[in-house]
This record gives sequence, structure tokens and C-alpha cells, in this order.
Amino acid sequence: MKNISDIIENYLKEILDLSAAQHIDVRRNELAERFQCVPSQVNYVINTRFTLDKGFLIESKRGGGGYIRIVKVLFHDQADLLDQVVALIGEQISASRAEDLLIRLFEERIITERELKMMVNVVNRATLEIIELPYRDQLRARLLVAMIKTLRYQSELS
Repeated sequence: MKNISDIIENYLKEILDLSAAQHIDVRRNELAERFQCVPSQVNYVINTRFTLDKGFLIESKRGGGGYIRIVKVLFHDQADLLDQVVALIGEQISASRAEDLLIRLFEERIITERELKMMVNVVNRATLEIIELPYRDQLRARLLVAMIKTLRYQSELS
């Protein structure tokens, strides 16, 4: 059985998929009422499941007519997306953010499920646990950038 966060996330993604504008405007209180949960639950879903790492931008307007706009970030081509992912990685990255970025590459059909599993295993906590923080996050970033640069090189050859 899915939890309420999964249900809200799936609902928002379905509406976004149906939107011709590549964005949706939602009201936190209306969503909370629809799913019979507290508004902070809606905030949690939006703040954790609709991040830039996962391919979304969030805009909000406060006040009586306020709303939350969820925007699906689109890219011109595969190389552009890979460049953006490298920029998001920076000098260090946590295991969970790295996994989010890799899942996004899979969802965008840039990597296969097999490649996703291999790449996640290379950068996960268990693999890198012998290295102390912050060096672990720095090494994870370097490994991830190296793998993504290889993907970008392959996309240029295609």
C-alpha cells in the first residue's frame, strides 16, 4: 500500500504530464483537503519529491491568492541535460542527491536500468564508507562526473 506522500506525488506528476504548459499551479490547502492530510504533508512532498535534482523548479506566491507552481525543467538535448547534471553535482554530493540525479537520467532515457544500478552501486554509501566525510562526498562527485562525462562523449558520437 502506498503512503500519502507517494499518492500526492503521483497525483501531481499525472497532472503535470497532462499539462501542455509544462507547469502546474496548485494550492497547498486545497491539496491537503483533497487528500485529507495536513498542509505540511503537501509541503514535504513538494520540497522532497520535486527538487531541481529530480528535474523540477518550484515557485511560490504567498498570500490570499497564493499558489505553488511546479515546473518541469526541459532541455534542448541530451548533451545539455548532461551538462546541467554535472553543474548540479559541483565539488561534492551526498549519496541521496547522487541517486536522485541518476534516477533522473534513467527517467529521461539517457541511461538504462542496468547502467542506473551499476552507477548507483559505485556511488552509494556502502561502497565508499571506508572514506571519511567530506572526502567521501568529494570522491562521489568526481566518480559521478567522470561517468557522466563518458555518457556525454558517447552522446556526441551517436
